[in-house]
Amino acid sequence: MVDMNEPKWLSPVERDAWLALVSVTTLLPAALDSELQVQAKITLFDYNVLAMLSEAPERILAMSELASRTSASLSRLSHVVKKLEGRGWVQRSRSPEDARVTIAQLSDEGWEMVQTLAPEHVGSVRQLIFQGLDEADIAELARIGQKLVGRLDPDHWILR
Repeated sequence: MVDMNEPKWLSPVERDAWLALVSVTTLLPAALDSELQVQAKITLFDYNVLAMLSEAPERILAMSELASRTSASLSRLSHVVKKLEGRGWVQRSRSPEDARVTIAQLSDEGWEMVQTLAPEHVGSVRQLIFQGLDEADIAELARIGQKLVGRLDPDHWILR
């Protein structure tokens, strides 16, 4: 007789996939954090905030959109943006179109920092992730990643 309260355990393949994913989500940020700490005393999340602003038109995003692009809560983002403001890399202000909206803008100093950090950061990403994969692996990684993001956050910006 099957116990209806018994959990449906992971199959061996599911367990292997799960443990690999957990390991990647633990090891990768730590590896990238350590390099950014050495270069600029910032975290991967800090860098991601700067990078998302650097890619935006006029290097400006509403804080809510920046939170979406960095997969962060507004409170976490506000804390980090305050830190980046203190370094002169980001400025916050009210949107000229809607005073209820706070915008973040990458400063010229912030832009210079992104340009300084980006080559080594991209090199690290390439070495740690893409160097060991072929084009089919990379396409599959993108497909699976987007599928997982869609389950976690159906409105996530990478799915738009």
